[in-house]
Amino acid sequence: MYTKFCATLSKLCLVLAVIGLIAVILCVQWQVIGRYVFNDTPTWAEALALLLVLFVTAFGVAVGVRDAGHIGLESMVSLLPEKWQHRIEILIHLLVGSFGALMVYGGGIWMIAKWSEKKPMLPVSDGIDYLPVVIAGVLIVLFSIEHIIALARGTVVEPSWN
Repeated sequence: MYTKFCATLSKLCLVLAVIGLIAVILCVQWQVIGRYVFNDTPTWAEALALLLVLFVTAFGVAVGVRDAGHIGLESMVSLLPEKWQHRIEILIHLLVGSFGALMVYGGGIWMIAKWSEKKPMLPVSDGIDYLPVVIAGVLIVLFSIEHIIALARGTVVEPSWN
């Protein structure tokens, strides 16, 4: 059940990342059209595109962790005895999950600290820049736990695009 939840969450992240990329393209195109066709550059377009890039990156990073697309040293691990391979893989997922928890903690501190400030070009809080770090951190922790459970059961986490 947890794997189904994580798979659904991962697919949702992929969909949101694609929608975010399309929105970035539209923002940039609108900025170009405004500047060169209407001779009136929309000031919000660049700021919104930058904010959307943060969210797209957060969702992409989280899906990369679930699909084991992050940097690994598989060639080194494969040289170890099978018993140690299993232990090292669990350690790797524990470390990745710990990094995700640090992202939640650090991103949360910055988000709270900046929430009372407003962005100059958008009518949103400046703390929203740190929300993707928190979201990615939570997802990384959830997906790392899924990998540890799968290793304990002797199963494999299927990638999101399957």
